[in-house]
Amino acid sequence: MQLAGKNIIVTGGARGIGAVVARAYAAAGARVVALDVLDDEGAAVVAAINARYPGHARYLSCNIADADQVRTVFAQACDWLGGLDVLANIAGVERTAPAEAIGQADWDLIFDVNVRGTLHTNQAAFPYLCEQGGRIINFGSAAGINGMPNAAHYAASKGAVLAWTRTLAQEWAKHRITVNAVAPMMWTPMYDTHRAKMSADELATHDELLSRVIPMGGKLGDAERDLAPFMVFLASDGSGFITGQTLCVDGGTVPTR
Repeated sequence: MQLAGKNIIVTGGARGIGAVVARAYAAAGARVVALDVLDDEGAAVVAAINARYPGHARYLSCNIADADQVRTVFAQACDWLGGLDVLANIAGVERTAPAEAIGQADWDLIFDVNVRGTLHTNQAAFPYLCEQGGRIINFGSAAGINGMPNAAHYAASKGAVLAWTRTLAQEWAKHRITVNAVAPMMWTPMYDTHRAKMSADELATHDELLSRVIPMGGKLGDAERDLAPFMVFLASDGSGFITGQTLCVDGGTVPTR
């Protein structure tokens, strides 16, 4: 029970990586509040967690792009939890388009959720973490390091998250708050949506590329097997001397480029 006694908020907890991480935290002994805008899916995730670990999880609806809503929901979450030890800020959106065709609406959506959402959730967590210390785990992407053709707006947003994370780690270290970013390459429902937009030829090219650039197995990882155990460690006391890092859980992809 590596996280016994820990109180954790997980954004984006209704599906994909967020749901996997929320389940892993509860299994490791933590009490978890999952936040999302997908209310039916979020409630189902939490119900399944509580069926196995009674009283360990709660779902709250929250649009992290809305600063006032984030502050209100964090207060509710921390009141139910009895404090806060870890924020895993996983919520995010992705859109694709050639750089010359990116529209204002998609640019604003991506920056509202991925960048402003990171600002809002990190700031909302700060008052609860600053007295006893704790962990903030933001979600970046290899796109924010290497770029991502046909998704320049997404890559730019994740680059901003990585820069914010490095700076916050320096500012908040005096409060014993560690701030790291995870850059995963996992198969998720968002990735399924991305694949569904590709033609058969595009899929074949894409899969051939992955087979070359991901040294470990040539395909995206499994979140429960490959990411959840690392997220548990990063939320634990054992990670207390790690901060300001972009931690790539990607089968070796980033170093090969």
